[in-house]
Amino acid sequence: MMKPMPEMNHATHELIRKRWSPRAFSSQPVEKETILTLFEAARWAASCMNEQPWRFLYATKNESEQYQRLFHCLSQSNQVWCITAPVLVMTFVRVNFERNNQPNRWAFHDLGLAVGNLTTQASALNLYVHNMAGFSLEKARASFNIPSDFEPVTMIALGYLGDPEQLPEELKTREIAQQQRKPLDELFINYS
Repeated sequence: MMKPMPEMNHATHELIRKRWSPRAFSSQPVEKETILTLFEAARWAASCMNEQPWRFLYATKNESEQYQRLFHCLSQSNQVWCITAPVLVMTFVRVNFERNNQPNRWAFHDLGLAVGNLTTQASALNLYVHNMAGFSLEKARASFNIPSDFEPVTMIALGYLGDPEQLPEELKTREIAQQQRKPLDELFINYS
């Protein structure tokens, strides 16, 4: 059972059309070179003043100690389905500019661009990315020696598509449902 391709009103690139956030991941390992290719794509994202404030911490299932520490930072609701994901990633931003130590209010935007690049590259390699806000900042800080000028932002499950039948019923239904998006005209603002 596959998720139906989204219905779009305007032509977009195939890599954008096929992108979605699955919960059913195959346990098939992702090669290290492939993982590094994803981070190379992230590395070339645009950023304010070329600051490149993003950082990543990742582990594959065969790096069991690091993987388990990342896994245990996840909320219970994410652990339910994330257990088969072969790669887990935690994303960070450096909250102050390196050049003057002033707050970088664009760091989160820049991280989003980097993760967008990573996601598009994943699409090109038939990999899938599921970004998660559901994780414990406290556990992240306790589990890893995170410098105070870096803030954990999201976690990512990454891998090849798995079988939706492996999911609990409620998640299986969501897994195969048509993606929904707001109409394009709702995205424009006129404050005049």
